[in-house]
Amino acid sequence: MIVIEFVELSDRGRRYSGEFRVRLGDADASGIIRLDGVARVLQDVATDDWEDTGLESTDTWVVRRTSIRVARGGRWPQYKEVMTVTTWCGGTGAAWAERRTNISAHGELLVEAVALWVPVDPSGHPVRIKPAFFDVYDESMQGRKVSGRIAAPVVAGDAQLLAWPLRRADLDIVGHVNNAAVWQAVTEIVTTPVTRVSVVHHGAVESGHDVQIAHAPGSLWLLVDGEVRVSAEYAV
Repeated sequence: MIVIEFVELSDRGRRYSGEFRVRLGDADASGIIRLDGVARVLQDVATDDWEDTGLESTDTWVVRRTSIRVARGGRWPQYKEVMTVTTWCGGTGAAWAERRTNISAHGELLVEAVALWVPVDPSGHPVRIKPAFFDVYDESMQGRKVSGRIAAPVVAGDAQLLAWPLRRADLDIVGHVNNAAVWQAVTEIVTTPVTRVSVVHHGAVESGHDVQIAHAPGSLWLLVDGEVRVSAEYAV
């Protein structure tokens, strides 16, 4: 399992909170929020936070890695439950930033998430973080530096293969399969609540790709022409 540090929320610097209700389209048959529903909430609160700063940029932030875990004594939110979602910047590197997010309900911390985001220019190339970003988020990071290294994926030799056809609804505004849609692939394999899960994007999944899911206990990979574009690890 990928080892990820979940830094605590500091009483210093910027934080942003919003309320989100678990809707019908977010919950599974048991009434628990699906992993892709959590991913959508993480995307939405990140977007809301960025817009609330008033920062303007032609760059687009894309997620490279997301890790989610049930907090100590926590649980997964349920259908119709109102979640308080709090996000802040946990650190940066030269061309990436870490976003931490806590999901609570009824004053209880339920789920924690940490994601590595990379800014890219309109042509899709990674760029360095602009100084204005640090003007807004620097105090909450408290000088913490994070690694942007992504380990090369290795598919298990005994992995089973499953076709995963793409839909037009899976594509986002940059023409790639959206991160939340990728998490739907995870739910094809992970059918019971997990205690923790990490998803890493190694390359884009785009319209017209012939995608397969390779899976083995605790791991899965999205393959395009045999090449790993996404990998995931989880524990129940």
